[in-house]
Amino acid sequence: MSDRLDRGRPYALGAFRAVVGLLFTCHGVASLFGVLDTAELPAGRWPGWYAALIQLACGALVLLGLATRPAALLGSGSMAFAYFDVHQHRALLPIENGGEAAVFFCWTLLLIVFCGPGAPALDRLLADRRAAARAAREEREARESQESPEGGDGRLAMPA
Repeated sequence: MSDRLDRGRPYALGAFRAVVGLLFTCHGVASLFGVLDTAELPAGRWPGWYAALIQLACGALVLLGLATRPAALLGSGSMAFAYFDVHQHRALLPIENGGEAAVFFCWTLLLIVFCGPGAPALDRLLADRRAAARAAREEREARESQESPEGGDGRLAMPA
């Protein structure tokens, strides 16, 4: 049973990352555009408008699994700032001060920073393509150097 669960870990992590990214993106969209029963923030208003912009951009990147770790780190930090700047002064505990979402996003995004994007992510797809292109280039260069009468430095190879 444990082996099956371990094999599914990258896919569960990918699904977790996508859901967290979608929810974080929704917060940004709601605040920036005044949708989903949320009032629109005035453009450029500190810190809310900038936080919403970070939520939109980082949430979309996390959702897609693109630049996942840096995006998750920035999103996590912005939520830590939101908690301590907006919520903490109201009461000690998040349930008392309305900061549950900020704490949840801070810690879940931080978990993604350390665990990575999971299996179905654009980061992994791009890395796999780069590795395949690098391997094909190295194979082609090796084949060309074997077929060429010149050595690798451009000079004629001397027979031994």
